[in-house]
Formats: sequence, structure tokens, C-alpha cells
Amino acid sequence: MEVIDVALGDVKLIKPRVFGDERGFFMETFRESWFKQHCANETLVQDNHSLSQQGTLRGLHYQTEQTQGKLVRVVSGEVFDVAVDMRESSPTFGQWYGAYLSAENKHQLWVPAGFAHGFYVTSESAEFVYKCSDYYHPASEISVHYADKDIAIDWPLVDGKAPSLSAKDEAGVSFADAYKFK
Repeated sequence: MEVIDVALGDVKLIKPRVFGDERGFFMETFRESWFKQHCANETLVQDNHSLSQQGTLRGLHYQTEQTQGKLVRVVSGEVFDVAVDMRESSPTFGQWYGAYLSAENKHQLWVPAGFAHGFYVTSESAEFVYKCSDYYHPASEISVHYADKDIAIDWPLVDGKAPSLSAKDEAGVSFADAYKFK
């Protein structure tokens, strides 16, 4: 696997080695010893899997307790995946990084604890899987509004249409207000 350090804190883009022939392909998606050596000295304790239709935006989520690092990838379709640095002491505080993750490119993104995370489905549908470094803690989850002007994420909205959001994400707080809940 190849690890690419991106210009945002400890976020890493991971390109796995893919072995393919006329029968299909094989790739290793996770090995704990390799992950700890090349990405983060974290133990991943929970796996999640979601299916979303085109135009769905999930996020931007982070937890103020039991903070979660996430190793994310797409197994069907394509998403635009985003990490936002929420660590006030960080030199990249408030900055974001986005990457297309797809079943075709097989890239993964490591989103460390202390970052808000979200994704937007650009294909007809997408299956998104991720490993977490801590358990989901709904009492401390914050949803930062996807269209916050201070963060100014350049979402690749299909046909410029507003994304499909959950009620929680529609009611997301501003970046500036996110810290009132700590």
C-alpha cells in the first residue's frame, strides 16, 4: 500500500496494491501492524457500512467524547469524502481536505480523531465502509453544517442541486458554534 500525506494534519490517502487478471482482482484493505506503522498507532474497534443514493450528503460529524478516527473506503459507487480539522491547537484548524473515493480507484482515507467527517454520493448509489478507533457515542456527536461559510467546502453537487440530508445534518451547527457544545 502507498500512503500519501495530504496537506491537512495527519489525514492520509491510502492507495492499496491491487492484483488483477481476467478473473477479477485481489487487494489487502487492512493489516493492523502495517496501519500502526504507516498511518496511526490506533486500534480500530468498530466497522460500519452504509448505502446511500446519489445526492446524499452524510456529515460533517465528529464526537467530543470517545473521539473517533476513521479509515474509510467505498466498495460500490463513488463519493466525495471530506475531513475538517476541528483541533483548535492545530496549525490546520478549520481547514478541509476532500478526495474522491470509489470502487474503481479503491483509495482509502484515514481521518484522525479530532476531525469532522462527511461524504457526498456522486454516483447513482454508493456503499461506504469504515473502521473506527472508538465506539459511536451519540450523546457527544456534533454535526457541523455542510454549507458552513467559514469552512467553505467546494462540494461537487450533482447538477447543482441541494443535497439530500438527514434531519440531524440539516440542523447542523456552524463551525463557529461547534465549540459551544464541548
